[in-house]
Amino acid sequence: VQLQAYGGGLVQAGGSLRLSCGASGRTFSSSAMGWFRQSPGKEREFVAAIRWSSGNTVYSKSVKARFTISRDNAKNTVYLQMISLKPEDTAVYYCAAGDINYWSDHTSAAQYDYWGQGTQVTVSS
Repeated sequence: VQLQAYGGGLVQAGGSLRLSCGASGRTFSSSAMGWFRQSPGKEREFVAAIRWSSGNTVYSKSVKARFTISRDNAKNTVYLQMISLKPEDTAVYYCAAGDINYWSDHTSAAQYDYWGQGTQVTVSS
């Protein structure tokens, strides 16, 4: 599975961005997609995840109510709509794919087998 993330950029605090992640290759081998982010000097952290078939979602507490993850199965694409952005949201955002059991922890990076190259999101104050 190959993943291509795009849509990052520079935005002022309070603004919005939409990230996209296109999947190609053996996409049927993955059951869930996730977004993670990493800022300098910090560990990669979970942002949101969605299951391809059911559309069930999970979010980190820090982004819930501000970010929305969605998917377009026909396009093999996952989106992350981000609103009310804060300077602390500044990071490189990565999309990831994995064949994850429904009852497993979708917030763990270890569950994901494929990763995109990342897209930079910078929120200025």
